[in-house]
Amino acid sequence: MSNEAPNQARVIPLRPQSVRPGTTRPVSERPATTPPGDPAARQSREPLWRDLVGDVLRRERLAQERTLKDVADAARISMPYLSEVERGRKEASSEVLAAAAHALGLGLGDLLSLAQGELTQHSARSRRAVPGSPYNGMCLAA
Repeated sequence: MSNEAPNQARVIPLRPQSVRPGTTRPVSERPATTPPGDPAARQSREPLWRDLVGDVLRRERLAQERTLKDVADAARISMPYLSEVERGRKEASSEVLAAAAHALGLGLGDLLSLAQGELTQHSARSRRAVPGSPYNGMCLAA
């Protein structure tokens, strides 16, 4: 016989101890972030498409001074789901994005074009911020 504790399972947490269930992490603590001390690396990281689209949806909704509930009702999607889409926590289908865009008076193409514009601006900033980048000074748009 050994002196070890019998039948004790080892528990491996699914999320860091500092994050309680039901709470959300601030953008600065999202897993895809780079170390806080490296501004060039932080700027060069491309944002996720869902973050860009969510930012555009939220900005358009706030510009129209509309509530999350109002837009969710008009789009016929749940308010919690729209909130998660706006925060970049959910990868929404094209149908959901179209419904949210139409609820804001935009077409799906308008929404995606605005998000693409943000991605282009981010890419341009990243190219300027990273010395020695092979794309510095090049125009990639046709």
